[in-house]
Amino acid sequence: MSRRVYVIAEAGVNHNGSIAAALDLVDAAADAGADAVKFQTFRTEKVVSRLAPKAEYQKKTTGAEESQYEMIKKLELDESAHVALIERCRSKEIAFLSTPFDPESLDMLANRFELPLIKIPSGEITNAPFLLEIARTGKPVIFSTGMSNLEEIEEALGVLAFGYLDSREPPSMSAFMKAFESTEGNAMLKERVILLHCTTEYPAPFGEINLKAMETMRNAFGLPVGYSDHTEGIAVPIAAVALGAVVIEKHFTLDCNLPGPDHKASLEPCELKQMVKSIREVEVALGSSIKQPTASELKNKAVARKSLVAARDISKGTPFSEENLAVKRPGDGINPIRYWEWLGKEAQRDYSQDEQVRD
Repeated sequence: MSRRVYVIAEAGVNHNGSIAAALDLVDAAADAGADAVKFQTFRTEKVVSRLAPKAEYQKKTTGAEESQYEMIKKLELDESAHVALIERCRSKEIAFLSTPFDPESLDMLANRFELPLIKIPSGEITNAPFLLEIARTGKPVIFSTGMSNLEEIEEALGVLAFGYLDSREPPSMSAFMKAFESTEGNAMLKERVILLHCTTEYPAPFGEINLKAMETMRNAFGLPVGYSDHTEGIAVPIAAVALGAVVIEKHFTLDCNLPGPDHKASLEPCELKQMVKSIREVEVALGSSIKQPTASELKNKAVARKSLVAARDISKGTPFSEENLAVKRPGDGINPIRYWEWLGKEAQRDYSQDEQVRD
């Protein structure tokens, strides 16, 4: 990936199990100018127990009658659907990504389809056996960190470092921390891991976003940091770019009023397009850290600034004073920072009112 902000349009499960809708989501993401469109790859029986409850937001958006298992089962995409989506992404010149939630899905994405990177969702941050399998693919990862603290992130990074190093040592917390603290392990993480700050609520309350935590994570781990957004609107991801996010991930849908768990907290295509446009504008506006006049400013410098001028007619030999010396536009004469230096000096020639004084 380049160092420009990498924008991931998160289709997730907003296809509602329809391959036609999934293909339309690819088209919408490409039209919006996103770098990648991301789905979710899972086998329900490998991910969710039949007794698992829904989250509160899922009960509100899909009803409390069905189980989480029943809800998720309807949203699976099989291998043939993945083939169709990858082909559509290729034709639309947008990257295909998907988040695996189980080892079988990971194998399909990493080996069968040879995806260049793996997205790890926030819910897997403590799933050490799965993290180890992901790292052993050798693929770079984008790792969401919702619901976690620094200690949990460090432990997860230790598992990844251990896996990337392909250590022959038996897996253990001490082995993970040893890998995390090693020069080789640290280099592997810097080369292959991007962390995403995230607040795992749908929609996420603005008062709980804590964008400043991005800088905390960057300082703590020395890794590039991005932001996965679940707020309403586009203001927060744009602010995250201004704070240095290298990746932005945002849910989108074809229609926020569709049934399903994530539609209400997603952007519609026109909003996604505006978000991408705004991100690109902010990206350009961040520019350089050097403070100096820009090329476009220089032509306005003389017009906007001021010079020392005669406040009234002044005869040669008259001392300059607060009564006869003024500061007015344009700014192509003597810099008024020298105003006090000129007080008391004798005029070397006659000046008419508003004429710039000269050395």
